[in-house]
Amino acid sequence: MSFADLFTKGGPVVWILAGYSVIALMFVFERLLHYALLGRVPSDLGDQVRDALYAGTLDKLLARYRGPEVTVMRSVFDASVAGVRELGRVASRVGSAELQRMERGFRTLAILGNTAPLLGLFGTITGMIKAFMVIEAAGGRVDAQALAGGIWEAMVTTGVGLAVSIPVLLLLHLLEGMADRRAQSMKACASVMLEVLPHAPDLDGEEPVHHREGVVHAV
Repeated sequence: MSFADLFTKGGPVVWILAGYSVIALMFVFERLLHYALLGRVPSDLGDQVRDALYAGTLDKLLARYRGPEVTVMRSVFDASVAGVRELGRVASRVGSAELQRMERGFRTLAILGNTAPLLGLFGTITGMIKAFMVIEAAGGRVDAQALAGGIWEAMVTTGVGLAVSIPVLLLLHLLEGMADRRAQSMKACASVMLEVLPHAPDLDGEEPVHHREGVVHAV
């Protein structure tokens, strides 16, 4: 059975499911490219941040790397320099925004993956309706060849619906796992900043950060 047979005998539902697969692949490839361009931070970044804070070279350190973790850390540090009291809220707000960017398109993929089997079932129902209409028109004298069209549509749409749904949901879970790992990484980096900042010396080396007005309440 060729792809042409699928589209010819499967009916309009198969065309819709083909559109589903194209849209899902576009979202998956876009998300994978997005994650590939995010960049990675080293596993010992926490130790590097501690040393850089005490040495006053945090800006140079963060300039070496890119990614949501760096964005969160830079936001927390800038907020502490500005005298913001609730640094934890800053980290939470920026981290949530970065996570939202990483999870863009997930809801669409979930909708496509969950509704594809329903569309296949819908095609199955319409195919069976056509088959019974043929039986009724023949006055109960069943002609297998006349029924073939309806049965084809009923079986093909179910199969295509599952063939679209299963890979889409698997890829969605893969992407969700990637986003969760980066979220945990962001949380760890933010925790390092919140732990170290109150005890780090000022950039000018004159006084600890926690002596500046308001930052003592950050953690």
